[in-house]
Amino acid sequence: MTAIQSKDNARVRRWRKLLSDSSTRQNEGSVLLEGPHLVNDALARGTPLEAVLVRESASGDPAVNRIVRRSQVAPVILADRVFDAMSELESSGSIAAEIRLPKGHPDLSQVPGCVFLERIQDPGNLGTIIRSAAAFGIACIVTDTGCADPWSGKALRAAQGGHFHLEIGRSADIGGDMAQFQGTVIGTVPAGGGALHEIDLRGRIGWLFGSEGAGVSREMQGRCARLATVPMPGRTESLNVAAAAAICFYEASRQRAVAAGRTGKVCRYGA
Repeated sequence: MTAIQSKDNARVRRWRKLLSDSSTRQNEGSVLLEGPHLVNDALARGTPLEAVLVRESASGDPAVNRIVRRSQVAPVILADRVFDAMSELESSGSIAAEIRLPKGHPDLSQVPGCVFLERIQDPGNLGTIIRSAAAFGIACIVTDTGCADPWSGKALRAAQGGHFHLEIGRSADIGGDMAQFQGTVIGTVPAGGGALHEIDLRGRIGWLFGSEGAGVSREMQGRCARLATVPMPGRTESLNVAAAAAICFYEASRQRAVAAGRTGKVCRYGA
C-alpha cells in the first residue's frame, strides 16, 4: 500500500477544490463528504461512492475499514499531511468520500410538504434547516440562487446527514416553484403575521423562509397564501431563521399528531 505523498497531486488538488469551491462542485456534479458520520449516512441511503479517501495513519482503524468494506470501493490512501492540507476541518478526520450530486428537481406537484429558502446566506443556518426538515419528514427543500450552497462542507456538517433524507433543488425562479407546489405556502415574518399556533397546518404545507437580515422579501410575501409569526413573549426582536424553521416544523407536526389522535407524538408530512 502506497500513500499519496504530495499536496500537489492532481487528484488531491481536485478534491480540495470540490471542498472549497461551489462552482467546481456544480460544474463537475460532485461533492466531497468529510468524516465517518457523513460517509456512513450516504451509504445507509444507498448513495454510491465514487472514491474513498483514507488518512494513512487511520488505514488500520477497524471502524474506518468497516466503512471501506461497506463501500466496496478501493480506498485512496493519503499521507497525513496531505489529508490535513486537503481537509476543511480544524481537526482533520480519518476518511472522506466523493459522491455525485443528485440530478433533477423535486416534483413539486407531488410532494406532501416543501421548504422554500430565499437568500439564506449562512451555510450553517442552511444546513440546520435541512437537518430540521429531515427530522420532521419534510420531503424537499428548494433554495434560490441567492442562498449559500447546500452542498458546502459547513452546510453538510450542520445538516448531520439530513441531505440524504430529502430532495434538494436549486431554483432561479423560486416564486414559480412555489406556484407549482400543490398546497398552501406560508411565509414567515417576525411580526404582523398570524400567530403560528392559530393557523391550520394539518394539510399540505410549503414554508418560505427569508434571509437572516431582511427576511422574506415583499415580493415573495405577496406570493404566499398566508404569513405566519412565531409569538415571542421575550424582548428579542426576532429568532434566528434556523430556530424559527424548527419551531414551525414542530408545530405543524404537533397539529397533525393531535388530529390523528396521537397526542404527544410527532407526524411526518402526509401522515
